[in-house]
Amino acid sequence: MVEAIIFDMDGVLFDTEKYYYDRRASFLNQKGISIDHLPPSFFIGGNTKRVWENILRNDYDKWDVATLQEEYNSYKKNHPLPYKKLIFPDVLKVLNEVKSRGLKIGLASSSVKADILRALEENHLQGFFDVVLSGEEFKESKPNPEIYLTALKQLGVEANKALIIEDSEKGIAAGVAAGVEVWAIKDNRFGMNQEDANGLLDSLKDVLDLLK
Repeated sequence: MVEAIIFDMDGVLFDTEKYYYDRRASFLNQKGISIDHLPPSFFIGGNTKRVWENILRNDYDKWDVATLQEEYNSYKKNHPLPYKKLIFPDVLKVLNEVKSRGLKIGLASSSVKADILRALEENHLQGFFDVVLSGEEFKESKPNPEIYLTALKQLGVEANKALIIEDSEKGIAAGVAAGVEVWAIKDNRFGMNQEDANGLLDSLKDVLDLLK
């Protein structure tokens, strides 16, 4: 019997992945840095803490990476995501239905907490979530399962009584490592490996079929 559903945010509740990639590419292009050698799926499901070596490759030692990260953080603040436009159309319906069935709802995202809270606030979604966790609260991001293990603990739910809704390979791996049944929103754009998920969903509204 399912007692809780834990959602990832990007690519599950909000169609942000392409926006993230384009924003990162625009910033790095201004610095004369290309990410053409990395597929979009490389960036999905994690954060930028440990990707600079892969971006810069042989030029890594030529850059002050800490300063580069600070500049990128400022760039992101000046180019915030339009969450009202990026929310998937079925989010409110699904959350309402899940809540009406008495299930607990968690959000476990690799995004920074400020962005998560702004996304929820702008779309009036705060009241749906019993637990909201950000990757920046943990030493390691997904695929490390700690964020999901913490969500389960704070929700007071055993792993075998929860579902995780993800999209990325890293997120799926984190959920599987936490011992939870993981369903992924089917990726038709970025070439993500989703084979380790328990199953694929054509869209978010298919989550409701899992509860029947």
